[in-house]
Amino acid sequence: MTVARIYLAGEWREPTGTKTFQAHNPQTGQVFGDEYPVSNWDEIDLALKSATKADAITRGWPGSRFAELLERYADVLDANADPICELANQETALPVTPRLKNGELPRTTNQLRLAAAEARTGAWALPTIDRENDIRSIYRSIGPVLAIGPNNFPLAYNGISGGDFAAVVAAGNPIIAKAHPAHPGTSRLMAELLQKVLQDLDFPAGFAQMLYDMHPADGLRMVRDPRIAAVGFTGSQRSGVAIKAAADACGKPVFLEMSSINPIFILPGALSGRFDEVVNDFLGSCLLGSGQFCTNPGLVILPPGADAARFVKVMQEKFAASTPAPLLAANVKEGMLMRFQQLLGTGAELLAGGKACAGDGYRVENTLFQVSAERFLATPEAFLEEVFGNSSLMVMTSSEDQYEAIAGCLNGQLTGCFYTTEQAADEALYRKLEPVVRRKVGRLLNNKMPTGVAVSPAMNHGGPFPATGHPGFTAVGFPASMRRFSMLACYDHVAPQHLPELLRD
Repeated sequence: MTVARIYLAGEWREPTGTKTFQAHNPQTGQVFGDEYPVSNWDEIDLALKSATKADAITRGWPGSRFAELLERYADVLDANADPICELANQETALPVTPRLKNGELPRTTNQLRLAAAEARTGAWALPTIDRENDIRSIYRSIGPVLAIGPNNFPLAYNGISGGDFAAVVAAGNPIIAKAHPAHPGTSRLMAELLQKVLQDLDFPAGFAQMLYDMHPADGLRMVRDPRIAAVGFTGSQRSGVAIKAAADACGKPVFLEMSSINPIFILPGALSGRFDEVVNDFLGSCLLGSGQFCTNPGLVILPPGADAARFVKVMQEKFAASTPAPLLAANVKEGMLMRFQQLLGTGAELLAGGKACAGDGYRVENTLFQVSAERFLATPEAFLEEVFGNSSLMVMTSSEDQYEAIAGCLNGQLTGCFYTTEQAADEALYRKLEPVVRRKVGRLLNNKMPTGVAVSPAMNHGGPFPATGHPGFTAVGFPASMRRFSMLACYDHVAPQHLPELLRD
């Protein structure tokens, strides 16, 4: 069995450690392909040394150099769409079409090009000039960044190609990407394509590097290492909190996208007046991609009355009738089943699903729970932990006052949604609830499910803890996402020839 080489210091090197892993095909549950190394500290140290050397070379480069890299890389990814998407399909079971080739890969290359446009103009850096006091400031690169990608987006959030990669590079920083063990071959293929672009454009060795995996203790040591200037992470709350603690202990900026249940408040008029629309919107959003989205609608608050009972009955039937798609990995399946038992133990009622599917691969039945608002409000923390997968929880209210109480119990979320109308009763309830929910969520939606996250300058893919580690930053959208990986540099009475070009008169 071949052990894959590691992309370090500008070349593909034989691993020096002994521990390896293989990719799994979620359709069958079987391992396949090469073995991939779990890097030891010697390899991590080499990556840190090489990134530091690269930073010393590139820190004064104009944004156009980084823009050209991102644009050329986007072109190469587009030109290799077929092999990239076919391998990503084998490793994740996400369909080649429409998901990967028609959706995620175009999103990936669009992000790279949008970031390049910001790097080229320099407007993202907010150059500010106070001529009266001869003080000037600008956002500049911060130094080598560790980018850790998730399992559910092998292209658009991958540390070697996704939104964090685009933001880190566009801001002028060297990057060390940690690939996700769920799709190592896809990550390797894209890193091979990136290497050629880096060489063609004469970037220094170590500007972009990739490790497949590492021991958690070594990963936290890497986070704490002074040669890492900042960290970007997308993944579970458990891992994110550990990374945050390590970064906070040494005062290092860390940007985390973790967990969210994305509450949906369905107001009475919307449910009675647009019943079928709400049904179809929720079903499509919750089961899309087997629910493996950080914006999956995992909590639905329903009004009192017969319409809510009918909604639950219809959803119960549709969940049971829909065929579950494969999950990304065995640990996703195991995590879902464990969380189901916790919900049952805290008083939730199982309406549909709740078990692993028979046969090969990683599948769990489409699962729906319900709980009374009274039970929810008695121990809300028991119901606010994310279930990552094709599952949701319906909360049945018996009075409108319970809407406000539930909203007040929420912790930080990526999104919050209202299905509402312009009817007087809905409008009054909305105006009461919106200020409470607004403080709890990064993105507020009306009459739209939260699953899609557009790559827009106005997008906020963030939110209060524990959705993310900081409520003031977004993981999606340029130029805002770039400023995560920058520092505000002030120049006080500095000679014109020593100023960055964007600060000169």
